[in-house]
Amino acid sequence: MKKPKAIALFSGGLDSTLAIITMLRQGIDVTAITFLTHFGCDISDKSSCSKDPFSAAEKFGFTVKLCHLSDKFIEIVKNPAHGHGRNMNPCIDCRILMLKEAKELMDITGADFIITGEVIGQRPMSQMRDTLAMIDKKAGVSGIVLRPLSAKLLEPAISETKGIVDREKLHAFHGRSRKQQMALAKEFGLTEYPMPAGGCLLTEPNYSFRLRELLNYNPNPSLKDLRLLRTGRHFRVSPSCKIIVGRDEEDNDRIESLSEEKDYILRVENFGSPVTLLTGDGSQDFISLAASICARYSDAKHLPSVDVSMYSKGKRFVLKVSPATEGMIEKYRIQMPEKKKAELPA
Repeated sequence: MKKPKAIALFSGGLDSTLAIITMLRQGIDVTAITFLTHFGCDISDKSSCSKDPFSAAEKFGFTVKLCHLSDKFIEIVKNPAHGHGRNMNPCIDCRILMLKEAKELMDITGADFIITGEVIGQRPMSQMRDTLAMIDKKAGVSGIVLRPLSAKLLEPAISETKGIVDREKLHAFHGRSRKQQMALAKEFGLTEYPMPAGGCLLTEPNYSFRLRELLNYNPNPSLKDLRLLRTGRHFRVSPSCKIIVGRDEEDNDRIESLSEEKDYILRVENFGSPVTLLTGDGSQDFISLAASICARYSDAKHLPSVDVSMYSKGKRFVLKVSPATEGMIEKYRIQMPEKKKAELPA
């Protein structure tokens, strides 16, 4: 007899892991698909992930496949049909896209249904009962998706009515509390999992503010532009040119690794100094300004004049500048206004 198969949406978090284990315990062969975007945890960068998101797959015996949504996801971030959440998160359109991709994999592999770790009422924008039904309809997966953690609060999925899955062994979790999930994890022997967090950078106010600003000037940003948004202090000096200043050693390393041959790298030698990146079209017109801003954030900021090293195309030049004034910093810095910060929830 053919063993039933399912495709699971797998973030590496607690809920999606529990949903998969629940199915494994019913003898379902699970293939998990982890969707990558430019706005989530970078699995290639261990400093950005507190836990290995795939350790559960090895421990409990399921397969994980990676799928990068890349350009498809960028388009829905810019123009989501169902709008953004509090920040730049297009949660409903994101879910529709992921389910469409999962349906394609389901058809290719001959799987019987799709699993998600969604819990009724956990997220107000995308995990309410009516919204889930609408998302399934838009994605063309009505009746195909099984949500094991809240299944008893929903209409039976096709996998239940066909007897592939035993509904009595599913759950009725709801709300934002994770106590029920943590108890189930203990029962399953799942001891390592990331604590609940946004995960997606599009839910973060400061990152979203920077992204909106970038898209305002550049509707088609490069991967480098998007990666730099995670890093340092940002300054807009022209519609096509930015200065980015590292805040710590990790920022400095990342800025250098993302710089390209056409960019300028600046630092103050013999003093504690940020790595400063000058990037974009026409950047040569802002070299002195970039040097002044670099000096302002270095340990030499109290000196009347500072020698700033600039590296370009393998050559080093030295500029003598005065550290930027507070007025200059305020004029060019990209940052959320204090009024908007005050409106954020505590």
